[in-house]
Amino acid sequence: MMNNSLKALLLVSALPFAANAADGLSPWYAGAGLGINNYEPNCDQKTMMTCGEDDPYAWDVFGGFLFNEHFGVELGYRDLGRAEWVDYSNVLNDVGARGLSLGLVAFFPIAEKWSLSAEAGAMDYLLYNNKQWGSQYYSDSGIAPYIGAGVGYQLTENLKLQAKYRRYENLDDDAFNTLEMESNYWGLELSYRFGESKKAAPAPAPVPMVKEEPKDSDMDGVFDEQDQCPATPSNHKVDSKGCTIYKDDVSTYTLGSLRFANNSSVINPNSYADIEKLANYMNQHPGSTVEIGGHASNVGNPDYNLKLSDKRAQATAKVLVEKYGIAASRVSAKGYGITMPVMDGNSDEAHAANRRVEAVVTGSEKVAVLK
Repeated sequence: MMNNSLKALLLVSALPFAANAADGLSPWYAGAGLGINNYEPNCDQKTMMTCGEDDPYAWDVFGGFLFNEHFGVELGYRDLGRAEWVDYSNVLNDVGARGLSLGLVAFFPIAEKWSLSAEAGAMDYLLYNNKQWGSQYYSDSGIAPYIGAGVGYQLTENLKLQAKYRRYENLDDDAFNTLEMESNYWGLELSYRFGESKKAAPAPAPVPMVKEEPKDSDMDGVFDEQDQCPATPSNHKVDSKGCTIYKDDVSTYTLGSLRFANNSSVINPNSYADIEKLANYMNQHPGSTVEIGGHASNVGNPDYNLKLSDKRAQATAKVLVEKYGIAASRVSAKGYGITMPVMDGNSDEAHAANRRVEAVVTGSEKVAVLK
């Protein structure tokens, strides 16, 4: 039987894991396995001369208890199959091992239904032979430690199929000092876990609530709870947040002309009022820009008149920037000479009208898009 020290070791190892299994499912399970066992060394034993025909088929039955979802203990009965040999006296012999096993098992989930397992324990083994070939009957018993590993698949909530490998050490015949064996086992196991998991109680039916009709106070088509711009005018188009949609409105304005004396680029004092009017407009429209265009009458050399018209434009732009504070980046100046007269002819009246400066303002403003 299993010695007391091994029993104590297994008991102490189990104590830290005394926890209940999953709700509903029982911690108890049972199963059976079938596989192939190979004793080693086999034909290399000192009394073995020739190998016979082995019966390597092994089986086991077991029951287990889970301390939690990852650790448990198993008690089982195992038959490791039989090996044959012919000894130096030309007598056919055979040997097999079977007995009770007790060990700890551990489970490690790796996917939704897949898991790895590891185990360690001891087998209280009995060596035996069939004696049907006239050999001396012999048997011995002892404690053989084993370790194992496996991979399992959860067929159902209760059924699990596992592929197992186990290694047994010290399956020895100490009574006659004839056998010193180890063993390798490969097999399949099917286990059944008792009980069933508890089904979650159905959630209570929600109490119907009376919902208030959503409001749109400013009648813009967006309900108040999403409206980030309340009280928008009813004729404005709005976005999904209830805010007015704007577009750029680009318009061009001509603010009249400033006249100059003949052959002069000096600004007439009477013209400052018009320049101030232009500056005020640009301050009210900060997105606007202005082009100052200088012009000349058709008297004298055209090239000279072109330069003179440019001086008139530059002088006006300078006053607009330096006296009235309009940013230079918003002001441009250009001379057009005699190319753009406002009055045709060679009369004094025509010449006076064409000696001028004109300001063309381009302003960019955002205006509401109307329905």
